[in-house]
Amino acid sequence: MSADALWSALAIVLVIEGLLPFVSPGGWRRGFGQLMQLRDGQLRFYGLCSIALGLLLLWLLA
Repeated sequence: MSADALWSALAIVLVIEGLLPFVSPGGWRRGFGQLMQLRDGQLRFYGLCSIALGLLLLWLLA
């Protein structure tokens, strides 16, 4: 993977991450508040699922 591809991927992630707070700041705030209520183990599980899904997508696209 080239450095340009890595920076492009990071830029896309930032755009996607910024869409919800831009479009629906109230909904984003409520959702973030619900995330703050989760225990550490639950957050780790969701993080692990996100990593696994991302790796699967990378594998399928490669």
